[in-house]
Amino acid sequence: MTVQDQIGSGASAKAARNVELYDFRRPMTLAREHSRVLELAFETFARQWGTQLTARTRVLCSVSCEQVLMATYDEYAASLPPKTAMVLCRITGHEARAVFQFPTTSALTWVNHMLGGNSSVPVLAERNFTQIEVALIRKLISESVEDLRYSFGPLLVEDVGVEAIQYNSQFAQAAATGDLMVVATFALRVDKVMSTATVAIPAGALMPQLGEANPTSTTVNATEYLQAQITAVPVDVSLRLEPAHVLPSRILSLAVGDVLHIPHPQHRPLYLTVDGQSLARAAVGANGSRLACIVIDTEETAQ
Repeated sequence: MTVQDQIGSGASAKAARNVELYDFRRPMTLAREHSRVLELAFETFARQWGTQLTARTRVLCSVSCEQVLMATYDEYAASLPPKTAMVLCRITGHEARAVFQFPTTSALTWVNHMLGGNSSVPVLAERNFTQIEVALIRKLISESVEDLRYSFGPLLVEDVGVEAIQYNSQFAQAAATGDLMVVATFALRVDKVMSTATVAIPAGALMPQLGEANPTSTTVNATEYLQAQITAVPVDVSLRLEPAHVLPSRILSLAVGDVLHIPHPQHRPLYLTVDGQSLARAAVGANGSRLACIVIDTEETAQ
């Protein structure tokens, strides 16, 4: 095999690794505009979640959002480990539940720190929580729910509350199998323990607030739209004296201390201009500790 063949085969292998399979049976993905808005919201939540875990466990914690995608609940549940902690959260007005998912071993490590322990003896096996552990984890996730609502702001308008904890991803019926969910994957680090968690929110609770991906407007009211846009654009306003006509030789010979005669009478108001266009006449005044101008008349009334 020649060097060129090796380079070509390496490039082909690299290209093959970057290929993503496209499911033509379900061509529903997040629009780019929606995806970016949701990523920002989940990134904000990740920072809030990391701060809350640090305060609760009293060890250094960090949370980062790795991926945001849309999937059916059946696909989401199939991607989870068979034994895991799934905290189901009710959303007012929706049958589907939001889900906070994380390994039970990670949650037990959090509880261990919350009760004054350390991670020197790691939790090795997945198991169900005791009543005390359930109470502590429910309290922890309830505070995370508040952080989630804060991070999403107007995107998540309904009330959200912790409902139940399930331990089998195949039997936890948080939503119908075909319901669309917005799923975010997080990388968690609590002290020296790394883990992966997910948060799934029913798409029906978020998409109405996101609006259309590429909204279009008709041209029927184009004039009104243009006027509304123009009136909202900031412009520079300035006060101008009567201009003085000076030869270039005078300008080139200017030095410190020279005096230029301005042919603007002392009693005459100044010109209020926008982009060099005179719109009104105004007198110099004051507004508190700042200079201001008092409009005396406009160009229409002056003429």
